[in-house]
Amino acid sequence: DSLPPAHYRETMSTILVWIQQSEAKLSMPQAVVAEYEVMEQRLRELKALQNSLQEQQKGLNYLSTTVEDMSRKAPADVSQRYRSETEVILGRWKKSSAQLVEQCQKLEELMTKLQRFQNDIKTLKKWMAEVDVFLKEEWPALGDSEALEKQLEQC
Repeated sequence: DSLPPAHYRETMSTILVWIQQSEAKLSMPQAVVAEYEVMEQRLRELKALQNSLQEQQKGLNYLSTTVEDMSRKAPADVSQRYRSETEVILGRWKKSSAQLVEQCQKLEELMTKLQRFQNDIKTLKKWMAEVDVFLKEEWPALGDSEALEKQLEQC
């Protein structure tokens, strides 16, 4: 009566596998990326992981409730063993969840900065092209003071 149901072990196993996979994905070294498409792909992967986290939440809730029910029926030492096991799982879960949120936010910020930077580069290149055209124009004759004044204003 004090032992967990078979579904408890299956759920525990499923959640442990999910946490291990998540920890592996989250521990991937963060590379400096200057390609927006690569960053978008990484963000999609992180969002998919967040969705998966929400799907696994039901199993985690089941584990917590089952341990609480068992602790009422089981001897103290057995109850404590299951509580400890669940606390470790919850700790890893919370750590993974926090890392996931942090990485998503950081990546979204970096994507915004990269987009802004790319837009600034386009504007600068356009301006440089206009300056290049201006510098390659033919200079007015020395006696043409009106044309010289106009060019001075453009400079």
